[in-house]
Amino acid sequence: MINWIPLTSSIQVEDLIKISNAVPCAVFKHSTRCGISAIVKSRLENSWTLSDESMPVYYLDLLAFRPISNDIAALFSVRHESPQLLVIHKGACVYHASHQAINANAVTALKGIEN
Repeated sequence: MINWIPLTSSIQVEDLIKISNAVPCAVFKHSTRCGISAIVKSRLENSWTLSDESMPVYYLDLLAFRPISNDIAALFSVRHESPQLLVIHKGACVYHASHQAINANAVTALKGIEN
């Protein structure tokens, strides 16, 4: 189960970067009006096995907070897509995927990065 952390401000993005120095953080960018995004979100929720402590997961509602998505794209040099999953570790994007390529198992395989 994923305990989503709503991402609603640029200050939270700054905090996320700081937190990523200790543990990797995931950001799921979701369009609430897109059927594909809803399917991917559900699939991610059903296959996620990481604990909140090992990888906090932030949820970004793209329709409500598009400027934050733009900031994330610029900060991490990743093209904006939706749905999209990014993993931030030590202030850098170490994984990103969009649409059907989003895969919880691939994120779990990254777990060694926190050591």
